[in-house]
Amino acid sequence: MSIGKETVLADDDFILSETDIKGNIILVNEDFVRVSEFSQEELIGQPHNFIRHPDMPRAAFKDLWETIQAGKIWTGYVKNRTKSNGYYWVFATISPFHSCSGEAGYLSCRKKASAEEIARAEKLYSTME
Repeated sequence: MSIGKETVLADDDFILSETDIKGNIILVNEDFVRVSEFSQEELIGQPHNFIRHPDMPRAAFKDLWETIQAGKIWTGYVKNRTKSNGYYWVFATISPFHSCSGEAGYLSCRKKASAEEIARAEKLYSTME
C-alpha cells in the first residue's frame, strides 16, 4: 500500500491526455498538470506509464493495452503517482483515435473515482500480479 499523500480529485476535475501509438504523451490538459504535479514540459514525450503507481498490477495494463490495440475502448480504475511520490485514483476511459493531422494514437479521459469504487479496485488489484 501507498505511503505518500493521496490527492483526491474534485468532482469536476477532468484529466485528459493524448498519446502516440506507442503510448508517449503528446498532449495534456491543465487538470492533468495540476493533479500530477508534473509540468507540461515534464510530461510531454514521456511514456504514459511514467506516472504509473507501483501498486498497480501489471495485469491491469496488459488488459488495457490488449483492448486498445484491438481498436476497442478500455475503462477501469487506475492509481497514478504524483511528482511528490503521492498518488491519485481515477476512473479512466481510453480509446484509440486519429488526431486532426491523421496520426493514430490514444485518448485518455479520467475523472474522480468514488471511495467505494477505489475500495473495490484495491480489493481486485490485490489478487492480481
